[in-house]
Amino acid sequence: MSNQSISIQEDVSAPGTDRTLAILEYLGGYRDGRSASEIGRALGLPLNSVGRIVDTMHRRGWLYRREDDRRYSLTNRVAELTRPQVRDKSLVVSAWDSLRKLRDELGETSQLLTMVDDKVVVLEQCESSQSIKVSGKVGFRVPMYSCAPGKAILTGLPAGELDGYFSRVALKRFTKTTHYTEKKLRADLELTQERGYALDLAEGLEGIHCAAAAILDDFHYPVAAITVIAPVFRLKAEFLAEAGQACVLASREIRERLLK
Repeated sequence: MSNQSISIQEDVSAPGTDRTLAILEYLGGYRDGRSASEIGRALGLPLNSVGRIVDTMHRRGWLYRREDDRRYSLTNRVAELTRPQVRDKSLVVSAWDSLRKLRDELGETSQLLTMVDDKVVVLEQCESSQSIKVSGKVGFRVPMYSCAPGKAILTGLPAGELDGYFSRVALKRFTKTTHYTEKKLRADLELTQERGYALDLAEGLEGIHCAAAAILDDFHYPVAAITVIAPVFRLKAEFLAEAGQACVLASREIRERLLK
């Protein structure tokens, strides 16, 4: 990950709060963690202050501390506190049976994702048992426009929100099949709307295909998406429609559980 710049403008009434939040934001950019001294240097904070803060955050479950090199990294505590719900029902709990069923039916990894800050984040997954498989980590974020679950959610957004997305996000080309212009991406979203599911034909990463369908709440807003993801040599063109329809059925099952 590229170096990030985080500035601290301390409120004199609560400097500890500013420093704690700055540390959280900083560590969010380093999945492999950082030591207290590295955090202090990067943020321009006294080492003793950083030490007290990270020790407290570790004690309260916000940070992991690796014993080998004493590096700190974020836990899933934030995700647990903000876990999406519909009608007071957990999205993850409601989706679990369908995730497992989708994985078993197609033999490939299935994932549940939701939109956070113009990206999609993995909330849960059922890994394939194949020796060669595609999987991620809970909390992993990817651009919405280059993956099937992200495009499934984009397709369901109200027109104003979709326009806002295009105004904020700079589209980049990751592979030869990435829809990296607004015109191309909008055309692909129209196709997604017509068939009911989204496809990613190696648009984010070479060699990976996925299909996905949006999960709608009681206002028909796309709160999440369910996807199946696999290597290109198994999820070939002739199997994409089957995978897409399986995702559609899974999304409907999840919605029914959420709205009961």
